[in-house]
Amino acid sequence: MKEKLQKVSEFEWYLPKGARERMNVGAKIIANKAIIDQVEDDAVQQLTNVATLPGVIEPVVGLADMHWGYGLPMGAVMAFDAENGVISSGCTGFDINCGVNSIRTNLTYDDVKSKLKELVPALFNAIPCGVGSKGKLRLTPDQLDQVLTRGMNWGVENGYGVKDDIEHTEENGCMQGADPSKVSDLAKKRGAPQLGTLGAGNHFLEIQKVSEVFDKEYAKTLGIADTNQVLIMLHCGSRGFGHQVASDYLKIHEQAVKKYNIWLPDRQLVGAPVNSKEGQDYYSAMKCAVNYSFTNRLVMTQWIRETFEKVFGKSWEDMDMHTIYAIAHNITKKEEHTINGKKKEVYITRKGATRAFPDIPVLIAGTMGTASYICKGTETAMQKTFGSTVHGAGRCMSRHAAIKRFWGDKVKEELAQKGIIVQSTHPKILAEESPGAYKRVYDVVDSVHGAGISPKVIKLTPIGCCKG
Repeated sequence: MKEKLQKVSEFEWYLPKGARERMNVGAKIIANKAIIDQVEDDAVQQLTNVATLPGVIEPVVGLADMHWGYGLPMGAVMAFDAENGVISSGCTGFDINCGVNSIRTNLTYDDVKSKLKELVPALFNAIPCGVGSKGKLRLTPDQLDQVLTRGMNWGVENGYGVKDDIEHTEENGCMQGADPSKVSDLAKKRGAPQLGTLGAGNHFLEIQKVSEVFDKEYAKTLGIADTNQVLIMLHCGSRGFGHQVASDYLKIHEQAVKKYNIWLPDRQLVGAPVNSKEGQDYYSAMKCAVNYSFTNRLVMTQWIRETFEKVFGKSWEDMDMHTIYAIAHNITKKEEHTINGKKKEVYITRKGATRAFPDIPVLIAGTMGTASYICKGTETAMQKTFGSTVHGAGRCMSRHAAIKRFWGDKVKEELAQKGIIVQSTHPKILAEESPGAYKRVYDVVDSVHGAGISPKVIKLTPIGCCKG
């Protein structure tokens, strides 16, 4: 399928709807040649699968971090007509609102360097990590329902974070219309003990230093003054709660596909008409997972602040530990976009992709051995990618292959030689998440910068990392 890609520019490739039978729309990929050469043919095939779905709007978008995933590739965006389209639990994915918070400080690398061997273990102990990890909170059923419906508002009212965090979060930390009655008891049972936990896999808590500033004027609006300033990046999602919501609705949507006679090229694309009961029930349940995830990261943000206070002997306000921005991945949202010259409400699914609205910060997570970036959204992104961009480096190797190829203790040693202190629940996690298991983040970011959908603002280099 890759051989059918037509080069539009150095950073844009097009796959016409005639590339295979039953495609209703074309697809595009935002990437440079190095990334295109690396993308799996199966991932391109998945884009064409999505292009056959009812009510899909041109184009289905693959991004530079794109790789094969469940149904829709990770690093992809799709838009559906708000009347005639479908909403797909398979395409949104299992880790609903896996996302990133960026927290600034006024500390410099020189302030932090000598404290890293104390700071990283302190953060690791303060933030529960690992598969199935349980948090320090014990929520009653009513409290959990409050988290699901009110999101970060519940957190702030209960001493986790401040209003400023809400104002610097996508959706202000709460999607309206969440309905806990559409969530299973099993999902609630899994979610109740996990609020305030990092989890495992590619989730991380990272201490970073500003190593390069590309747009000084915009950086200043974010509170970034110069190089060597220390920031924190937190990456995690909705834990077992979101996974169970997805699992429950995959079964419901399997039946919906039969009920509404929806043809699918891949059963992993199961969904339901957007205005059906099955479609809207899922949307209401998904919003619960979105709100849970926003709150999960907020709770951990507060514990990060408290840990810095203990290590540095200052209040978090004195260290200017404010949220720069917080964004979502793996989410479906109803948004207004210009389609064929007219404003139109559509359902947008960003799978391993993130929002890139004009002049809004974009957080792109790299690997623990390379770099992460803060970029900004643009009007070009609105025109080309439904206001979307990449969410990270994107894997180029499966977890299983990474474990076979890399040795966790060796990865830790190599990172230490670069001055990066890492702590994890098990060496295997470091093997899975070895920088070598990911695409070159520099190619990924250069692709979206070159395409004009999210220009670079600052480059962040890791100095300490906690992994589940």
